[in-house]
Amino acid sequence: MEFVKLYFYFEIIGTIAFAISGTVVGIYKKMDIFGNWVLAIITSVGGGILRDLLLGITPPTSIKYPFSIFIASITAFVFMFLFRFRKKLYKLKYRQLYKKMLVITDAIGLGIFTVVGINVAVMRGHVDNIFLLVLVGVLTGVGGGVMRDVMAGSIPGIFTRNIYAVSSIVGALIYIYSRNILSYNYRILLGAFVIFMIRIISEKYNLHLPKVR
Repeated sequence: MEFVKLYFYFEIIGTIAFAISGTVVGIYKKMDIFGNWVLAIITSVGGGILRDLLLGITPPTSIKYPFSIFIASITAFVFMFLFRFRKKLYKLKYRQLYKKMLVITDAIGLGIFTVVGINVAVMRGHVDNIFLLVLVGVLTGVGGGVMRDVMAGSIPGIFTRNIYAVSSIVGALIYIYSRNILSYNYRILLGAFVIFMIRIISEKYNLHLPKVR
C-alpha cells in the first residue's frame, strides 16, 4: 500500500476512534447532544491543532480543511443514535462498557496520532530534532484527550491513568529510530501498534508510574 494512502486511512481511523472516545465521555457525564458533539470534535482534532500551532501551521489544518471535523461529527451522531437505540442493552454493564470503550478507542487514537504528529513535523523539515519530534508526537496524541477531560470536569487521564504519555513516548522513539531500518509504512504500523499494546497491557494489569505518598 502506498504511504499516502496508509497515512490517509490511519488519520481517518484515529479520528473515528477519538470521536467515539469523546462521545463516550460526554454520554457518561450526562451531557446533551451538543456537549457530546463538542467533546467528539475536540478529542479528534485538539491534539492536531496544538501540533500545528507549535509548528507554525496557521490556520491549523483541521480548520482550514475540516474533513476530520466532518468525520468526527458523523461518528459522534451515529454513536449517539446507536447508544440511544440499544440503551437497555448498554445499561446492563454500563460502567464496564464505558471503561472498555474509553481504553480501546483512546489507545487506538493515541497510537495513530502520535506517529501522524511526528510525520507532520518531519514533513516540515524537522528531521534531526529528536526532542521536537517526540514532543510533537506526544502532544498530537494526548492533546485532544487532555482538552476533553478538562471540558468534562475531570483530571486529565494523562496525569492519573495507567501508563499513558509514556506509551506515546516509547512508540515515538521506536518510530523515529527505526527510520534507517524500516519503510514508512512499517514504521507507522510498528509505532502505533507498540503504543496501543502498552496502553492495553497497562490497563489489563493495572500498571502505573510510581506516585508520591
